[in-house]
Amino acid sequence: MTRRTDVVFAGEGATLTGTLFLPEHTDIPGPLPGIVVAGTWTSVKEQMADRYAERLAERGYAALSFDFTGFGRSEGAPRDVEDPARKVRDIHHALSFLAAHEAVDGDRIGALGICAAAMYMSDSAAGDARVRSLALVAPWLHDAAVCEDAYGGAEAVAERIKAGREARARYQETGEVAYVPVVSATDERAAMPYAIDFYLNPARGGIPAWPNRFAVMAWADWLTYDAIALAPRIEQPTLLVHSEDAAIPDGARRFHAGLAGPKDILWTQGTQFDFYDSEPQVTVAVDTVAAHFARTLR
Repeated sequence: MTRRTDVVFAGEGATLTGTLFLPEHTDIPGPLPGIVVAGTWTSVKEQMADRYAERLAERGYAALSFDFTGFGRSEGAPRDVEDPARKVRDIHHALSFLAAHEAVDGDRIGALGICAAAMYMSDSAAGDARVRSLALVAPWLHDAAVCEDAYGGAEAVAERIKAGREARARYQETGEVAYVPVVSATDERAAMPYAIDFYLNPARGGIPAWPNRFAVMAWADWLTYDAIALAPRIEQPTLLVHSEDAAIPDGARRFHAGLAGPKDILWTQGTQFDFYDSEPQVTVAVDTVAAHFARTLR
């Protein structure tokens, strides 16, 4: 059992909204270790971050999930823009809020990133010593080479970057944001033009709080972001939980190989989307992550 509390905290020019999950009963004396949790690109916290945060609270942690600036219930504009630098800044503010909470031991803070948030949590760990331990589940970790493999080659990547920069210029001139679907089985403009059940199924991730829209201006920042280059700067103990059938396992391998500090990796079974809400993948991931934090946040 857990206790959940809606919380708000200050970002950069926007109030961010989150959920703090605490154990209902715990035998752990004193303040609890705290974990900041974030999920996939374009996601709102209800899609997977809440799930992982609640499961960590069941295992004795104070876990904070939250909506990034411009997403979900958080303030900020433009809306629904996948801006890696802005998301890393948001994580900094989430860490500050969690570390200052009366239930949390500010010297025992960990970070959990699922899918794309693996990049942002890694960036935070590389630049913020308050992150004492890092865990990444089904991590999407890319650089230029990975993006070319994932998005159809160098020419296709260049076309998306060009479209993103043009959309950014139009926004700066007019204030209008060009959107396409995040996921669609019929619209080839979609960021992911596939019939992905997790995102299209209302019983899974296709929830009303998630508008299924991708700001075209985000392509440039997304596709030029180099997460694999972060690995040599990360000295904190780091765990990866991944699968050969999940997204870009080669990116995970290269990132893991480059880590500067203690590291571990669990290769298990399942597709990328299984790790968001399906069993046994979620339980395997949560159990492994909780054990990692128990070892490293003493």
